[in-house]
Amino acid sequence: MKNLFLFLTLLVLSVSVNAQEDKQQDTTKIQKLDEVLVKAVRVDADSPITHSNVDKAEIQKRNLGQDIPILLNYLPSVVTTSDAGAGIGYTGIRVRGTDATRVNVTINGIPYNDPESQGTFWVNLGDFASSTESIQLQRGVGTSTNGSGAFGASLNLLTDVFSEEAMAEISNSFGSYNTRKHTVKVSSGLLNDHFEVSGRFSKIDSDGYVDRAFTDLKSYFLQGVYKNNNTLIKALTFGNYERTYQSWYGLTEDQLKEDRRQNPYTYDNETDNYWQDHYQLHWNQRFNNNWSTNLGLNYTKGKGYFEQFKEGESAADFSNLIEDDSDVIVRRWLDNDFYVLNANVVYQNTNLELVTGLSYNTYTSDHFGEVIWGSDLAPNTQIRDRYYDGDATKNDFSIFSKATFNIVPKLTGFVDLQGRFVSYKTNGINSDLNEFVTDADFSFFNPKLGLTYKSSEKNSYYVSYARANREPNRDDFKAGVTENETLNDIELGWRYASNKVNVSTNLYYMFYQNQLVLTGELDDVGSPIRATSGKSYRLGLEVDANIAFSKMFSTSLNVAVSQNKNQDFTASLDGEFVNLGDTNISFSPELVIGNAINFMPTENLQLSFLSKYVGEQYMGNIDRKSSKLDSYFVNDFNINYQINPNKIFKSIIVSGLVNNVFNKKYVSNGYYGTYDDTWSVPGETTTLDYAGYYPQATTNFLLGLTLKF
Repeated sequence: MKNLFLFLTLLVLSVSVNAQEDKQQDTTKIQKLDEVLVKAVRVDADSPITHSNVDKAEIQKRNLGQDIPILLNYLPSVVTTSDAGAGIGYTGIRVRGTDATRVNVTINGIPYNDPESQGTFWVNLGDFASSTESIQLQRGVGTSTNGSGAFGASLNLLTDVFSEEAMAEISNSFGSYNTRKHTVKVSSGLLNDHFEVSGRFSKIDSDGYVDRAFTDLKSYFLQGVYKNNNTLIKALTFGNYERTYQSWYGLTEDQLKEDRRQNPYTYDNETDNYWQDHYQLHWNQRFNNNWSTNLGLNYTKGKGYFEQFKEGESAADFSNLIEDDSDVIVRRWLDNDFYVLNANVVYQNTNLELVTGLSYNTYTSDHFGEVIWGSDLAPNTQIRDRYYDGDATKNDFSIFSKATFNIVPKLTGFVDLQGRFVSYKTNGINSDLNEFVTDADFSFFNPKLGLTYKSSEKNSYYVSYARANREPNRDDFKAGVTENETLNDIELGWRYASNKVNVSTNLYYMFYQNQLVLTGELDDVGSPIRATSGKSYRLGLEVDANIAFSKMFSTSLNVAVSQNKNQDFTASLDGEFVNLGDTNISFSPELVIGNAINFMPTENLQLSFLSKYVGEQYMGNIDRKSSKLDSYFVNDFNINYQINPNKIFKSIIVSGLVNNVFNKKYVSNGYYGTYDDTWSVPGETTTLDYAGYYPQATTNFLLGLTLKF
């Protein structure tokens, strides 16, 4: 397989060399150097990859403290979640029913997903929207990216571009549940036409909709830039310290009816505490109108713990550090280091664009737990003795070559070939006090092919095929899963673009082998548990339309209709394995609709009414009624007014957001599991189930004021 990949890569490269000799430089498109940062992981408007773009102006309209997933809530096929209920703290995003571990996230082309869990923890990116220039969401396998492979979607962020002029900005917002966001941004502007220094400091606090589910985020973003006509060098660092009160336990159905804002946790320091700092260096170089390169380096340091009170514990569960039936307070730590090297070469002329690159990252982590208090400690035991300790190392190397080229007039081809090679090793004792030793290696070949036919200036059609492979994560290995999962994705689309109407419509068929679907259950730290479902598929239709009726009125509407099935699914029910046939894949609603109605009575005033409908979904894979989440329809109202005074301030922006205008009591997420009752009736096994729910906030508001100097 490796030889095949190298042969195909060399074939694509040979095409580029021949094309280079035939084309004139003076007809070449010149790419902005800033965009080279994400060129390797993004696609263009006419690419046969289904995608959506969000620019800075759109992001800032609702950037009043909520996390990035919530700001992307109205994109096609997107469903968002919030543990604390108000969109701040632990939030998540699902795309086409795939969970956050399947959404590949990059920042300036640098992988952000945690390599071990493959998840994305937005709580560690407090107010990052204030330092984001643009976002592209690719649905399906998408194009080759860095880090954990995209297995349903990829989300790449470009941070702030350099500012030509000196500026300063103060932004403050306040709202329900004692929510506050305070942001200060500054830029020196270009000094001597070559240098710029900029920065941001933010503080976000919220008590949360759920009782005591507070969030305390402190974040920063600092950047230094050197540029000339052909060179752009960026050195940046950003980081965040978060402290949140636990709210991942959810509520039972009875608790939800009794008081949907209650929190079952009672220990006053049941908190999550984590520090994460990122350091990036990017060097973009344009040699001429055809050739440019990018070199990216990254180091990320993360360290933190969550603290938990446990009552009446067994000594055996804590390495005999306590006596039986002792109350205990523990801290469970994660201490990790993440290094990344990206290198890309871009060649382009009138008829060809070629991007070739490689990415290497290495991740090391220590997992350990310590007892910080016990009502009855064992003899010779000290506070902070560790009751488990283990380490892990993961290395990830990928090489790719992707080309977009004209075949004949109006017909464009796309070829993307990637080889990815992963090794993962663990050693030590896990939190369940069992030995956890893993030594696994994976080699993947991920091809992607597509065609785009532009029949006119307004109409284009595309078809693509992509294959992705993905290794199990840490929890999968602990559960005994050792095989990779494979996804084949076929996309067929039509795009229409005119001055007033833009429509994107696509059909997709994603079929899997060994898909790791969410079981609905949670582990002992609140992370979703996955299990192999064998064969499964997702079949859907997505429509995304933007229509300008006049200068004052416009609308953005998207509809996603899908069928998501496990095939020949078997489960243990009432003491025996049963073939349930085709069942619904967990957390995969069949209908998702987003809509925004915008009214601009003047150039400086915009009012938007936003609506989101998410159809019913199952939290498990056995189609039990007790595992079903009801559909919900939620509406928000957003207002932005900009004043441009002649003195002191460049602009004054007043923003307002009313979430859940009609006070809908809804649940967007939960968990579900089963257990066998073998004691009620001797000799009989009865499968029982349980469920938990995460209530979302009723009507709430945020008000913001931004002063730009």
